[in-house]
Amino acid sequence: MTPLADLFGIVTPNGLVYERHHAGVPKIDPAQHRVVIHGLVRQPRLFTVDDLLRFPSETRMYFLECSGNTGSEWNGPSGLPVQFTHGLLSCCEWTGVRLSTLLDEVGVDTSAQWILAEGADGAAMTRSLPLARILDRALIVYAQNGERLRPENGYPVRLIVPGFEGNTNIKWLRRIKLVQAPEMTREETSKYTNLLRDGTARQFVFEMDAKSVITRPSAGHRLTTHGYYAISGYAWSGRGRIRRVDVSTDGGMTWHPARINGPVQDRALTRFEADWRWNGGVANLQSRAIDETGYVQPTRAALVAARGVNSQYHYNGIQNWRIEETGEVRNA
Repeated sequence: MTPLADLFGIVTPNGLVYERHHAGVPKIDPAQHRVVIHGLVRQPRLFTVDDLLRFPSETRMYFLECSGNTGSEWNGPSGLPVQFTHGLLSCCEWTGVRLSTLLDEVGVDTSAQWILAEGADGAAMTRSLPLARILDRALIVYAQNGERLRPENGYPVRLIVPGFEGNTNIKWLRRIKLVQAPEMTREETSKYTNLLRDGTARQFVFEMDAKSVITRPSAGHRLTTHGYYAISGYAWSGRGRIRRVDVSTDGGMTWHPARINGPVQDRALTRFEADWRWNGGVANLQSRAIDETGYVQPTRAALVAARGVNSQYHYNGIQNWRIEETGEVRNA
């Protein structure tokens, strides 16, 4: 998990990017690796890694978040520090070729509405994705933060679907199949669905909703002196740019706009900061994000009222850090 409280800026160094594997990290010879595009296409093709490097490249900054990030808080405060509540989150500079460029090469049939993306790991991680919703931004990437992908992050090539839940960003990509409808794989039926309070499930919940978290101070820290502190953290949204971040020091009773530090980019982490003076009393620090669609990050109570507590995924409730009179910061 990414140590968010110890990072500065918005770029996650490659060695600190979170990892999530379904069957370990495969050892792949890049000279032998192929990406096949087939199905509802005019001319199926096999692409080598060298083939991909020949196409026009693009470099974009995007966050990557596991859909299970912050799931520990569904049933109330877990007591965990931010690395273990929110650490299935990273933000990197990705370099590769547009999916649309490769699809132009093979010619897509007009009946194709979805793609099936498959990885070369032991689990053959496979997800169905709606073509129209990803075509304008999905990338087949081979570099991360200026260097080639590391094995644990998908070497030699992976799929990046900006704003979508992490498991759809297939690592060690080996196959893309153009299809008419979802293939109903294991990862979108028995897994990665969202169980609601009435026993029904939300399926194909792709975008990660607007979210924020204060990283300094946060659980595990201790304030050592009274006076000024800069409250800082991250905000992000899978539906576009962050428009505003509010901060509260009284548990959400009053809110004040935070300063945005650095660039505000599409589907990337955004840094925020707010001034605060600690008088030595109890305080409850919270942040809430508002994205460019107007969506406001909900409280945990509002989220539970809408969806219950049976889900494992897509929790984006407002996080509370309690400052005790001793200066200890707790997840409470």
